[in-house]
Amino acid sequence: MKPLAQWPVDSRRAIRGVFTDIDDTLTHDGHIARAALQALGDLKAAGLTVIPITGRPIGWCEPFMAVTNGPAWPVDAMVAENGAVAFVPGPAYAVTSQIDLQRPSDMRGALSKRYQQSAEVRTANRLRMDSIAAQVCAEVPGMELSRDSAGRETDLAFDYAEFAHHSPETVQRVLALLQSHGMQTTVSSIHIHGCFGDFNKWTGACWIVRELLDRDLSTELDQWVFVGDSGNDQAMFQHFTHSAGVANIARFVPQLSHLPTYLTPSARGAGFAEVARAILEARSLA
Repeated sequence: MKPLAQWPVDSRRAIRGVFTDIDDTLTHDGHIARAALQALGDLKAAGLTVIPITGRPIGWCEPFMAVTNGPAWPVDAMVAENGAVAFVPGPAYAVTSQIDLQRPSDMRGALSKRYQQSAEVRTANRLRMDSIAAQVCAEVPGMELSRDSAGRETDLAFDYAEFAHHSPETVQRVLALLQSHGMQTTVSSIHIHGCFGDFNKWTGACWIVRELLDRDLSTELDQWVFVGDSGNDQAMFQHFTHSAGVANIARFVPQLSHLPTYLTPSARGAGFAEVARAILEARSLA
């Protein structure tokens, strides 16, 4: 990982879209950092597309997208459950150019939920996942589903570091159980995830860009950056030409096969704000 200051000005100036993880990238102890929220707004005000992509459940995301529940985060969509499902603004939303999405000033919280799997597949998977969850909780002492599980529709999440404190060996035991049932697994900074389907943040990012913009993300990676901090961000680090890890990624580096290109000086939301500032400062020099 190179220091963020080594990100070339020309590369930063070309950025038109930002994907970002949420937990421990925008937030600290479950609350979004003021600097990160301001940075999201600054990026949107400059005309960039901004899309958080998270392992959190879709139900958890809704309050941050709906204007009717208070001021919405200044983002264009929110992809949840490691890429399987997303909230996007509903019919009142307007696409004003091929790359930039702008929220109409009179749009009042209409949301559309999009899935990568059919309703029939999701129903069948839910039955299988309920059985697997019961097995994991019975066989692994102290292991429990994440507290946000009521809002999940396409995956399982077990708490190992949000409210619980489990050892790396316990995390590996849960992963082995999930994988024995044919589940795809990832580990975030707080949760162990398992799902049925080829879902990760990279495939989710490609999907949402097609859904919103009718474009192929893989052909325009020089115009996008991803910011993250943990294991379930590896697919993004692997594929994105421009990626940054906030400083707290350091604790996961020994377990990661793919690292971000750049590293911010600061942790969590302050680090995300540094990425945003680097992009906006480069644009001001054009």
